[in-house]
Amino acid sequence: MSGVIRVKLTEKEIEIVELLEKNARLPIDTMAKMVSLSVSEVEDIIKKLEEAKVIVQYATIVDWRKVDGHEGVTAMIDVKVTPKRGVGFDEVAERIYRFPEVKSVYLMSGAYDLSVVIEGRSMSEIAHFVSEKLSTLDSVISTTTHFILKKYKHDGTVFEQGDQDRRIVVAP
Repeated sequence: MSGVIRVKLTEKEIEIVELLEKNARLPIDTMAKMVSLSVSEVEDIIKKLEEAKVIVQYATIVDWRKVDGHEGVTAMIDVKVTPKRGVGFDEVAERIYRFPEVKSVYLMSGAYDLSVVIEGRSMSEIAHFVSEKLSTLDSVISTTTHFILKKYKHDGTVFEQGDQDRRIVVAP
């Protein structure tokens, strides 16, 4: 992992990162009680983690299917590329992640080199992105597009678990 500065965290710092990863809106006073530190100590740790880019961003997971007119389409695109001498896959990955519709880019092992996640308003919008922007890049050899039909779980969050009564029925 070239260019990545690794930081050694204490046990308390790891606990705080894990708490924030599960719920970034957890009040600091609650977090302080959970890790047995003062509020100011937790604030200092969070500031340190943000400055070191251990905490990169705070995000919200939205179920867009529930917002009328904003359902959108998400696609995962497997991309086979020719790496360039001296920069490997980094240069083409950067060219891809600079497109605003691209949400994620991952270097993968296996049959394809990069996995690209994009969001659009329609399948035709994604098709246009693949044919006009992605496929035309010099290093791109081939693409395979997979459309997400339904999200069951995303970043650890389960969508629509349902409010079914999970009690065991006891009959006399």
